[in-house]
Amino acid sequence: MIREDELRQGPKAARRLDVSAVGSLSALAGMRAEWDALLDASDAGPFNAWEWLYPWCRRIAPERRPLVLTARDAAGTLVGLLPLGLETRRVAGVPVRRLGFLGETHVGSDYLDVVARRGLERDVAESFARMLVALREEWDVLDLTDLREDSVTVDVLREVFRGHDVRLSERYVCPFDVLDPREPFDAFLKRTGRRDNYLRRRKWLEKQEGYRIERTEAPGELAGPMTDFFRLHSARWAEDGGSQGIKGTGVESFHRDATQWLAERGRLWLYTMKVGGKAVASVYGIVHGNRFVYFQSGYDPEWRNRSVGLVLVGESFKDALAAGLTEYDFLRGTETYKSDWVSKQRRTVSVRVHSGTKAGQWYSRAEELARKARNAAKQVLPGTWVEKVRRLRRRRAAVH
Repeated sequence: MIREDELRQGPKAARRLDVSAVGSLSALAGMRAEWDALLDASDAGPFNAWEWLYPWCRRIAPERRPLVLTARDAAGTLVGLLPLGLETRRVAGVPVRRLGFLGETHVGSDYLDVVARRGLERDVAESFARMLVALREEWDVLDLTDLREDSVTVDVLREVFRGHDVRLSERYVCPFDVLDPREPFDAFLKRTGRRDNYLRRRKWLEKQEGYRIERTEAPGELAGPMTDFFRLHSARWAEDGGSQGIKGTGVESFHRDATQWLAERGRLWLYTMKVGGKAVASVYGIVHGNRFVYFQSGYDPEWRNRSVGLVLVGESFKDALAAGLTEYDFLRGTETYKSDWVSKQRRTVSVRVHSGTKAGQWYSRAEELARKARNAAKQVLPGTWVEKVRRLRRRRAAVH
């Protein structure tokens, strides 16, 4: 087991920064103010926020032990965080000690990474990497998923773990675009592939009785809009075997907590479109620095042909421009509707480091064999069958 006193000693290469760790949920709970201040002084992505990772620990992975590495300068100021969790997985009876990001599963957390004060990214990442090298007998596999491909952390891990088994793999494509707040919304629309359809659908909806769009930001007003969001998201994915993004009561409880705390920080835009007093579409967005992050959405399938989702996305672009935001990020996924609105892409990657133990090598070997078996099955089954199998798996998972 990794001990906090071992972490405080630290290797000589990390002496400039005092590296320690938070190893309990109760201690993590008390870090909010300091964590928020560091996040605001960093370029780290939205899902590295305390408001996202703390409820993930409570609601999604309560059995996983937090191991949040912290870096402080000579004045004792927090200048870096590496939010990890330690778990033991058994592969064919072999226990494997695995370190991974908090927030890595169930909730779609893109751009996980080291959180470091601007200008100290490499120093902080090197301090954490060297500490992990010093403690490599305490873990078998280090799995860091969904980092941005241009993250300095990727380069640092390759450098510091030179001579170890370090593997880099691609994860997701994330469509986004740069916004110019000086550009009128109408001018922006002309550059998209959705202008005519958006204007026509919005015009029709505006003539319907009781049509309105609500944007909820206040923490005390989220209960109803979140209930509408969960219902509409579930309805949208029901015919496809259920949502993979929001599945199960634990995940819903997580989002109840996360949206409440994000709203307290002024980071939440929750959109609801209503017609005749009934919610027909919803968009769950996060405002992070100068960026609008489109996280999830849902709509009533009976209103699909009226393009209610399209109109609501358009309204979020309109608001982002009006608020002076300079980026709109659709996160992971290359769905066609995203490319109709934005023209740029970034990618995420995963880094796996083996400490040198046999358990770690066995873990990766077992994963590789399982992957080959899945790929072989896909080649045998026709494409339509593969999709039917996926839908059946989703339905069964939803039942159980």
